[in-house]
Amino acid sequence: MDIKLDPSRDDLPLMANTSHMLVKHYVLDLDVDFGSRVIEGTIVLFFGDGNRFKKQTSSTQKTFQTESEEDCTFGTAEPCDVPEVDASTYSPQVGYSEFAVCGKGDQDAFNNDGNHDNQEHDSEISSSKYCCDTENHGRKDFLLVLDCCDLSVLKVEEVDVAAVPGLERFTKAPKLTTTPEKLRREIVRDLVALPADGWREQLDCYTRCSQAPGCGELFFDTDNWSLQIRKTGAQTAADFPHAIRIRYKTKPEGQSVTWTSDQSGRPCLYTMGSPINNRALFPCQEPPVAMSTWQATVRAAASFVVLMSGENSAKPTPLREGCMSWYYYVTMPMPASTFTIAVGYWTEMKPKTSPSDDLVTKRPLLLSKADFRYAETCSHVEYPCRFQNASAATQEIIPHRVFAPLCLEGACQEALLWLIPPCLSAAHSVLGTHPFSRLDILIVPANFPSLGMARPNKEETGHVSASGASVVKHGLNPEKGFMQVHYLKGYFLLRFLARTLGKETYFSFLRKFVHLFHGQLILSQDFLQMLLENIPEDERLGLSVENIVRDWLECSGIPKALREEREAEDCAPRGLTGRVGSEVAKWIRVNRRPRKRKGGKQEVAFEKLTPDQIVLLLEYLLEQKTLSPQTLQRLQQTYRLQEQDAEVRHRWCELVIKHKHTKAYEQVARFLQEDQAMGVYLYGELMVSEDARQQQLAHRCFELVKEHMDRASAQVVSEMLF
Repeated sequence: MDIKLDPSRDDLPLMANTSHMLVKHYVLDLDVDFGSRVIEGTIVLFFGDGNRFKKQTSSTQKTFQTESEEDCTFGTAEPCDVPEVDASTYSPQVGYSEFAVCGKGDQDAFNNDGNHDNQEHDSEISSSKYCCDTENHGRKDFLLVLDCCDLSVLKVEEVDVAAVPGLERFTKAPKLTTTPEKLRREIVRDLVALPADGWREQLDCYTRCSQAPGCGELFFDTDNWSLQIRKTGAQTAADFPHAIRIRYKTKPEGQSVTWTSDQSGRPCLYTMGSPINNRALFPCQEPPVAMSTWQATVRAAASFVVLMSGENSAKPTPLREGCMSWYYYVTMPMPASTFTIAVGYWTEMKPKTSPSDDLVTKRPLLLSKADFRYAETCSHVEYPCRFQNASAATQEIIPHRVFAPLCLEGACQEALLWLIPPCLSAAHSVLGTHPFSRLDILIVPANFPSLGMARPNKEETGHVSASGASVVKHGLNPEKGFMQVHYLKGYFLLRFLARTLGKETYFSFLRKFVHLFHGQLILSQDFLQMLLENIPEDERLGLSVENIVRDWLECSGIPKALREEREAEDCAPRGLTGRVGSEVAKWIRVNRRPRKRKGGKQEVAFEKLTPDQIVLLLEYLLEQKTLSPQTLQRLQQTYRLQEQDAEVRHRWCELVIKHKHTKAYEQVARFLQEDQAMGVYLYGELMVSEDARQQQLAHRCFELVKEHMDRASAQVVSEMLF
């Protein structure tokens, strides 16, 4: 089952067989060791039934073909050898029995004596050996497949949840008339199905169950992309344990966790989110359809702060000397890829002065009756939803904390802390109820990839097997992270729709859309379809899902509507481009003649420009064949370019490189070190110039940052330089 992929060309496999079993809850118990750069501990997975035969009610969900119509494989095109169906496993509610996915890919994971078929990992991975059950009369055991990469799995066992006292009131399973195995499965099924208003008790039960003793080790094996688990005699998903504990360790080179230094040079770690999501942090189900809740206890040295994407505002609990424990949880089911962790010498940044009154003035959102109607009918799976809370609907600014290295305190005070409340208020005024009750914001290290949190979404990712396995197209191509055209097009499409339909109509629709689809996975088509359905046909101005997809998605280059909009702006003398155009003309005139000394003609007066306008100005100036050193120096002084945001400084560095403005080379070097993901393009510019000094600059900067650089970024830059 080992799949060897070329990371520059191939797709990212999603191996988990979510159609057979779905993780409903994870309980993580982890220790962070910065000395060895390893996270070690256990994860307990609580399962519910898979989604293969559940009714598909939304266009966002893909209807699976029956076994007779679709090959049952993991990355191969060979058909599955379907075992005989035991009549005792037939479920009248489902209409089909669950059975193992047992294509050639599964069989190849084990050789004749049950050893690893990937020999290079034998010394690193401790694994139980799988032996055929000769009493099964030829039937194969069910195989649970989890997404897993760069993890040392040490032990897998079933958890004896029946040994936990006090769970009887949550389960309907009759203890005296059932087998121990069935009782354990029934307890978990009832536990994951508890109503949302009992979430606190549910989390407590999950905690106690996760600490229960094991009741039998399970056979397991690993390959490059998955963890495969079997229990002898469990031939169907219904027979497989519904609570299992996995003891494991991460590896320092694992791609889900970045061990690095913060802006103060002190050690820290964070989950990077791409390209392989969290499968190198814990064994999980990566397909987005696998929505689950989680709770996590993380221990680290007392000098560190542990932040996670949890719903609670965690406080550290002292343990043994020099060690602290942090506990987080979520009650909204979400894909495993949304689990994030950051550990470092973070300091909570608090405003030293109160924001001005105009920034915190309450602007109550006037929800229409239709908005309240959507709020009262949730379409997602049951969880304690804030949209059902009347007080949450009027909460403009949710509680929030800001963390950063202490050396950035001044910058946070000046540029960030005062801005967060009005941003939260603006989001509330447009979209309505905040989906979460609180927010933590972390200033990440310089090597954080700019698209680090862009995750696989529920789209046509490629062939989806009957087990639920699929692929993310080009997910392992390191260059794809730097191709942001689709993000830019998406932004301009939303802007085009707002302008075409009118902001009032558009924002009203956005509120309805959020209320209807909160807590669910959606596709772009769902968004566009609902948008047009909410507009009378005579007001749609010829828009349809089909022509939007054709003009904005399937066609390359700038869409016609966007070109026409830009041409109209160019004709407006006081529009964005019109104002910038007059400034560009001034700079071109300045560049054509030397700067006048005292007694000469009056100096050219330049208008004050916003950062967006400066970016546009620099883009226009990049089209000029030559700009003199004097012009470039004056440009820098006029707009104080070295103090502007990263977008502005990036364009400025392009100008410096194009015109070989040596006096500003140190600013290029600073950008390459402090804005590493955005700087990737500049390495290419430095190398293609064939200028020895610029190429030396590129090599020098790369040597300084390559050990801490995001792996995909480092690979792309290395290919440019060598």
